Amino acid sequence: MAHPLGNQLDIVIIGGGQSALAVAYFLRRTQLSFVVLDAEEAPGGAWRHGWNSLRLFSPSTWSSIPGWMMPPAHDGYPTRNHVIEYLSQYEQRYQFPVERPVRVTSVERTASGLRVHSDARHWDAKVVISATGTWSNPYIPHYPDADRFAGRQLHSAHYVEAHVFTGKKVLVVGGGNSGAQILAEVSKVAETTWVTPAEPVFLPDDVDGRVLFERATERLKAQQEGRLIDQPVGGLGDIVMVPPVVEARERKVLTSVRPFEHFTRNGVMWADGTESAVDVVIWCTGFRPALQHLDTLGVINTEGRVEVEGTHSTQEPRLWLVGYGEWTGSASATLIGVARTARSTVNEILAFLGDASVV
Repeated sequence: MAHPLGNQLDIVIIGGGQSALAVAYFLRRTQLSFVVLDAEEAPGGAWRHGWNSLRLFSPSTWSSIPGWMMPPAHDGYPTRNHVIEYLSQYEQRYQFPVERPVRVTSVERTASGLRVHSDARHWDAKVVISATGTWSNPYIPHYPDADRFAGRQLHSAHYVEAHVFTGKKVLVVGGGNSGAQILAEVSKVAETTWVTPAEPVFLPDDVDGRVLFERATERLKAQQEGRLIDQPVGGLGDIVMVPPVVEARERKVLTSVRPFEHFTRNGVMWADGTESAVDVVIWCTGFRPALQHLDTLGVINTEGRVEVEGTHSTQEPRLWLVGYGEWTGSASATLIGVARTARSTVNEILAFLGDASVV
């Protein structure tokens, strides 16, 4: 239902990954006009940038967005390319009005709504849904003398495969799933040290993403009903024992040390005063919400987030945010978890625009 340039759309969705597509799925069931603006060159969102061997830690049936199940993976858990292919086919299946590559630079208020700008043009909308995720805003913590370090530093966002590190001394920093999976791979070809702020939490071998999602759902229900539950061990940040990580445990490389004090020119200095030579640091230290396009609205707080009730901005009534993590809905940054917040967001927007129907 794309409208010609110059006409006001009901909704502009900024972002083209899984969260944007889940929202578009529910919008397709309404009469609202909308467009999806994706900065990427092709479908797949942030999955296009995952490292080559990246695998999900849930089976296909528990890694789907609304309406159409991800086809089964041939070999256990879906690969990065399997997810990209699924999202690409999903987009085609529902014929969403996607424009790419469009990098949104800013959003401004107008008399009748919000105006979304790219370098080349703009779109006017009654409502904007921001679904840009976090991938384009990788976070690297501050360590003293990092600028003195003569070796290579890269974030997991830019890690591709292990062979380029063959024979090198590599620090892998970060205690989550990306840290464990990258360590498992790099440790086969390089001398690795795994640095984590605390001892990593490894889930039992039979716990995968499906179990974690069920626990997150149970916690959400309890919150809604005002109940407190004894949360079983296993948040979404704990390490899932996918086959490469199990194999690394068998090689006895899945051990970590606490953080170093500061960088030196050729390595790092530890708390006990010893220095280690280091060629490469791979930062598996997560991401922050990619919200630079909302700077112009003045809604970003000191933590780099937007204040929301559910997914609705409390400061700009025409703005919703979907898929950035727990602060925009339980498990909302996961493939299966985003459906809940995508649907509630579309229903809120229907009500906001005076449409009595629900999806």
